[in-house]
Amino acid sequence: MNDDYLEIRGLTVDFDGFKAIDGVDLTLLEGQLHFLIGPNGAGKTTLVDAVTGLVPATGLARYRHQDLLRTKSHRIVRAGIGRTFQTATVFEGLSVLQNLDIAGGVHRTAWKMALARRGTPSYVEEALETVGLSGLRDKPAGVLAHGQKQWLEIGMLLVQDARVMLLDEPVAGMSAEEREETGELLGRIGRERTIVVIEHDMDFVRSYADVVTVMHAGKVLAEGSVAEIQANARVQEVYLGRQHKTSGAEMSSGAESSQEAGHA
Repeated sequence: MNDDYLEIRGLTVDFDGFKAIDGVDLTLLEGQLHFLIGPNGAGKTTLVDAVTGLVPATGLARYRHQDLLRTKSHRIVRAGIGRTFQTATVFEGLSVLQNLDIAGGVHRTAWKMALARRGTPSYVEEALETVGLSGLRDKPAGVLAHGQKQWLEIGMLLVQDARVMLLDEPVAGMSAEEREETGELLGRIGRERTIVVIEHDMDFVRSYADVVTVMHAGKVLAEGSVAEIQANARVQEVYLGRQHKTSGAEMSSGAESSQEAGHA
């Protein structure tokens, strides 16, 4: 195994005595689409917040021999770790191209950014092509469809050369066609990256996940393939409130019904 994987050991996030994350162990490998699922309040987003320096945590989160829990958030980005949020955070008044160019600036020195730009950098062109937005390059990001904004955010991670991508519900609100295109996009870019997806859409999980981790009450409840997770009696109990053999459709409806108010 090379060093291009994210290792999490004993990760704990404590909010005034409440353990939002309670001793989580995960190994997130390059080349796999790794999905985090679980009811709202399970700790999924808090885990990503901890790994990206947005909330303090104890334990270990290591990537390429760097301890992320003791690294400032901007340096975590420079180390090749990027994330998206549940609501797309693009500059709506700027063009698609400008959004990508600004995002790519994370790896440019200040003096280089001050120089007049000649043409579009090759890595921006490649990202436009990869996320399917080449034809919309000069459109303001604010006029993009919901799914296209999510693709632009993924493109912004590509130009940052994020080797680890942590995506928070990237297909929420998308049409069936957009979800399929997003799954195929993640499959393409995930071959040489570590991609972790927080998701409630069980149809999407079943279609594209290589590995699924189920979180509940700040802990890892189960981990395995989609088939292993769906057959897990404890997972069925958490999602459905009762233990019985469940079909995929029931599993999906159980996941959706578990979405109560609260931080994921």
